Amino acid sequence: MALKTRCMIAVLAGWALAGPINGTAAMAMSYVETPMFADRVKAGELAGVSARLPNEPSVVRFLGNSKIGRPGGELRTLIGRAKDVRLLVVYGYARLVGYNENFEIVPDILKSLDVKEGRQFTLKLRPGHKWSDGQPFTAEDFRYWWEDVANSPEISPAGPPQLMLSDGQLPTFEVLDENTVRYTWPTVNPFFLPRLAGASPLFIYRPAHYLKHFHGRYADREKLKVLLKTRRTRSWASLHNRYDNMYQFDNPKLPTLQPWVNRTRPPATRFVGVRNPYYHRVDEKGRQLPYLDKFTMIVSDGKLIPAKAGLGEVDLQARSLTFNNLTFLRENETIGEFETYLWRIAKGAQAALFPNLNVADPVWSKLMRDVRFRHALSLAVDREDINESLFFGLALMGNNTLLPESPLFREAYQKQWAEYDPDLASELLDQIGLNKFNDDDIRLLPDGRPLEIIIETAGEDTEQTDILELIAESWAIVGVKLFIKPSQREVFRNRVFSGQAQMSIWSGLENGVATAASSPQELAPTSQQQLMWPKWGQHFETAGVSGQAPDMPEVQELAALAAEWKQVTAPKRREEIWHRMLSIHAEQTYSIGVIAGVQQPIVVKHGLKNVPRQGIYSWDPGAHFGIYRPDTFWFDR
Repeated sequence: MALKTRCMIAVLAGWALAGPINGTAAMAMSYVETPMFADRVKAGELAGVSARLPNEPSVVRFLGNSKIGRPGGELRTLIGRAKDVRLLVVYGYARLVGYNENFEIVPDILKSLDVKEGRQFTLKLRPGHKWSDGQPFTAEDFRYWWEDVANSPEISPAGPPQLMLSDGQLPTFEVLDENTVRYTWPTVNPFFLPRLAGASPLFIYRPAHYLKHFHGRYADREKLKVLLKTRRTRSWASLHNRYDNMYQFDNPKLPTLQPWVNRTRPPATRFVGVRNPYYHRVDEKGRQLPYLDKFTMIVSDGKLIPAKAGLGEVDLQARSLTFNNLTFLRENETIGEFETYLWRIAKGAQAALFPNLNVADPVWSKLMRDVRFRHALSLAVDREDINESLFFGLALMGNNTLLPESPLFREAYQKQWAEYDPDLASELLDQIGLNKFNDDDIRLLPDGRPLEIIIETAGEDTEQTDILELIAESWAIVGVKLFIKPSQREVFRNRVFSGQAQMSIWSGLENGVATAASSPQELAPTSQQQLMWPKWGQHFETAGVSGQAPDMPEVQELAALAAEWKQVTAPKRREEIWHRMLSIHAEQTYSIGVIAGVQQPIVVKHGLKNVPRQGIYSWDPGAHFGIYRPDTFWFDR
């Protein structure tokens, strides 16, 4: 079945990002010069707005509570370290294709996209589109990356990035004309577009006109020798890689397609992003976006960010703020001249327990693999007590699964084996044979050891410790003793990978708002990073070289379903696969979800417009603020 996606208008709750309905209408639009550039245009230093825009720019339409804004102003936000300047790329969210507010993938930088048989992708650029330095953005920038970067033995000795492989095979790349390129894989590739739309995207293009100055195939040899000497670099490939930082965004000279251009070279404590004169979007009145002249990121100790946000030192802030900062923020809204919005965090669980099915201890291994044991532990968690005590009753209670905002959500997936029932939990533990107790009313394992579960944490979050302390109280009622073992993240993960850890705590599904078109790989043993079955995930990642093959029938079925999803293109069958995988997880309780849908505080300065009062806070998909298009945020003062 052929799938075809064409440039479309994405009508959303607060805004709509649209490719032009037709070329004639877009070219007939009258454009308004940006005040920030007016003097430079008048002096002849910069071309007028009509010449800077693509022939057919992307037209943003505003619906609902969002409004057409006016240009100007500087937005301030805080970051915890200098390397977080890359958030200008995350928040700017200019992508070849990107997610809209409904988490549908639509063309953005691209004029249009054609997908056939789920394996052939034809990308059509906007004629006249330019890089931030005014040079043309064309198919040559795609060819340069593919042939001279990704397939360069010097720059990429391991070959193109793994993200370009589908079932271990690379695509055939073609330049069809100046504004059209095509990628064709031998088999269906459902991951290509999500990778282009990601918060940390796969950049399959480069500003060739700039980077060729550092490439051994194109650069003047004498000039390159001088550069290598002055930059104290041994090879031209190393020099090229130093300047080629599309995502890191720490090279102010590297041309970009993002709404703001970083003008500050690290090390620095204040990074200033200045509006891109050649940005490809306009509003309905012909004003070029972004509205904001500057997007400034100020480095601050992460522990101080909540206090500084509460003092009004930011215009927009979510990073380093957590739900337990809410009371403090609300108390300081008047003084700081801001409001605190609450967006739902999109993870399948804010906190979940992960029984290690690959634990090395044979007694614990048998227990962890017994579904009755996992059910009992889940039933013995008093989620309502945790919700009321730590989250004002605002969180969702239940399994590590999809959120109600997902079209695949079913209440059964959320509630199955997740209602507090200590009596049933005790019955299940008795059935397993854990019906003997020591003098402290703790059940005994078959070998006589007390039933003491050590839950490992990365030691980075006091919220997790608070949750575990409450779980310890409810587990004690059914005769299970809980100990908390914090360690550094690397040590924590290595203990899980090696099978030393019995159980761990982490956040749940990364994408809690998935659709049938989203990859269900998180639900199958596909990565060593999956804390409930690291050795099975490692076996998949290494094609059987390392780790262990899954030996539980339901887990084998999950692996088979995930493999099938990759090959089918029929939406109905993909939806069926998702529901089967979700139902298996609900029934088998491979992870013990505690609470989900925790609210993320968003500090919004008075006068900052078009920031949604309600939203989904998600890294990927979503890019945090990205899907709500910060290029449309504006100040009414």
